[in-house]
Amino acid sequence: MQQLLKFKFEMISRIQLLYKPILRNISARCGKKIDLQFRNSHVVSYRVAPPPHSKATQIGAELVGAAMWWWVLWHLWHEYEHITGEFPYPDAAKWTNKELGVPS
Repeated sequence: MQQLLKFKFEMISRIQLLYKPILRNISARCGKKIDLQFRNSHVVSYRVAPPPHSKATQIGAELVGAAMWWWVLWHLWHEYEHITGEFPYPDAAKWTNKELGVPS
């Protein structure tokens, strides 16, 4: 799996290396300037630590996590029937003495 990912990454980088000069050549012949924009949003960190997240990202992640846990615990406390099921509570008046273990 890791070799496949490495192969895909190498192929993408090779295609990008070929793509830029070809587009520049075409744009020079046509007289139009083409801006090449490549997304560099994903960080590749092979055998090195990834760059640290910004303070805003860390605080946002903590707030979203806190809201999620509040929602889960709130609903477990107030709507526990979703987990345990909504079974009818037995009516003790319908039981016989024998069922209750009361000697006659």
